[in-house]
Amino acid sequence: MISIQGKGVSSGVGAGPLYFYQRAQTEIPRYTVEDTDAEWHRFKGAQTGAVEQLGDLAEKARAEAGDEAAMLFETHQMMAEDLDYEEAIEQRITEEKMNAEAAIADTAEQFAAMFEAMDDSYMQARAADVKDVSRRLLDILSGAVAGGIASDVPVILAADDLAPSETVQLDKSKILGFITAGGSGSSHTAILARTMGIPAIVGVGGALKAEYAGRPVIIDGATGNVVIDPDDMTRDRLMKKREEQLRLQRLLETLKGQPNVTKDGKSIRVYCNIGSPEDVHAVQVNDGGGIGLFRSEFLYLNCEDYPTEDQQFEAYKQVLSDMEGKEVIIRTLDIGADKQIGYFNLPHEDNPAMGMRALRICLSRPEVFRTQLRALYRASAYGKLGIMFPMVTNVWEVREAKRLCEEVKRDLKTEGIPYSEDVSLGIMIETPAAVMLSDRLAKEVDFFSIGTNDLTQYTLACDRQNNDLGRFYDPHHPAVLRMIRLVTQNAHKNGIWVGICGELGADLTLTETFLAIGVDELSVSPRAVLPLRNAIRMTDTRETGPRILAALSDEYTNN
Repeated sequence: MISIQGKGVSSGVGAGPLYFYQRAQTEIPRYTVEDTDAEWHRFKGAQTGAVEQLGDLAEKARAEAGDEAAMLFETHQMMAEDLDYEEAIEQRITEEKMNAEAAIADTAEQFAAMFEAMDDSYMQARAADVKDVSRRLLDILSGAVAGGIASDVPVILAADDLAPSETVQLDKSKILGFITAGGSGSSHTAILARTMGIPAIVGVGGALKAEYAGRPVIIDGATGNVVIDPDDMTRDRLMKKREEQLRLQRLLETLKGQPNVTKDGKSIRVYCNIGSPEDVHAVQVNDGGGIGLFRSEFLYLNCEDYPTEDQQFEAYKQVLSDMEGKEVIIRTLDIGADKQIGYFNLPHEDNPAMGMRALRICLSRPEVFRTQLRALYRASAYGKLGIMFPMVTNVWEVREAKRLCEEVKRDLKTEGIPYSEDVSLGIMIETPAAVMLSDRLAKEVDFFSIGTNDLTQYTLACDRQNNDLGRFYDPHHPAVLRMIRLVTQNAHKNGIWVGICGELGADLTLTETFLAIGVDELSVSPRAVLPLRNAIRMTDTRETGPRILAALSDEYTNN
């Protein structure tokens, strides 16, 4: 038996075979081939595999979202077998003696440039398609696995760490839990695990060796313990713990349909954070009151090129329709920092968390922002929509974003495209600047949502991704909590509501504090809804409120 200690970031006990994530090859191999016939057959095999994959994806898309959603994959099928595309690859292999990977890469570059040079916008959009098809062929040739997992059974997935672009493409039906060498409690792997309701452990370092692949493993996301080849006693102990957790979960199920009201009658909304339309099911089964944060950047992370207006519209429409009138707050594009996307061609930055990210990118690239805003407003006709702008530091940024919203609405009205006039606009409070200007910002918007992950990072000057900082990254720090109180006071003075959408919202040790402060909404991972509802219903702020507020007042000391 081998025991490894990491940091638990998503509770629960998971058991299964250990599987190491298979990362796609990024560099294209180039070499001269002697047997061109064999190389041509390599390409044809990859082509057949790609067509089969795309056919399966088309069927799945048609079942889940209709014919229009399936059309993209069917278009890619036709492109994979396009005669001109195929002949260009064949010529490079047979005449120039290129290996198949190099031939595909060069042909993709040639065809994409040809499409981009055309005047017709439809044909220009085909450049992204040929790149996507070519990447699929290259992944097949390199042995990369679609969804990152080539296993017939669900597994405990191990990796050095997982980028947001990788987590969004995982085959989630095959994952029982996560273990990563690096990462932190606010890493995207941890956030995904909490959304899925499965255990996760980060920070195990080099203790997890490749030779352990395939061996039975049990992980405890509460304690951070990883056990490989567990003995009978350890297995029995952890399986009993798992059964007890499931029993408690069944008890929490009785809270479905109950109000989020304290013993002294204070009410608070409990919403959910999601990253894709597929997560709506988890919101529904866990009785979430709405969606307080839809991370729209995951649509961009899952594409080889900028997602079109129609692609985004279909995703937003699906979420709003599925939520059946419950509020859905969609955060506009929030990339940069730890969420990098190649086709944005962002310049290298020594300190990206402080650089070009989120709303700064949107305001610097208004054509990208307008595309998203058009898709959002079009989707607003199908439900109750709120739009939220991230990474705000000044009033002028909000006014500029609102101006672009008005332009988009005028254009849609002129074009006769329906949209709702009842779309609320809000901002994320995640910088000290936004906190200090919250009295002025509250006059510009309908709501605030506090992103405690970044607010803690920027307030304490601690990298949220750096697990080595340990106790120095402290979301419970008095400065962070006092900022939350100040923002709440300024919001209420100006007649708007305030929520928390950062991971701190699910911290049950702070539920009483947030209720005492007067926070109106907590948005958490779907699996955190019922435990949070239970904590709310057990609270009586008449007893705890005065003490909590005194501790956060100007008289607060460390004595």
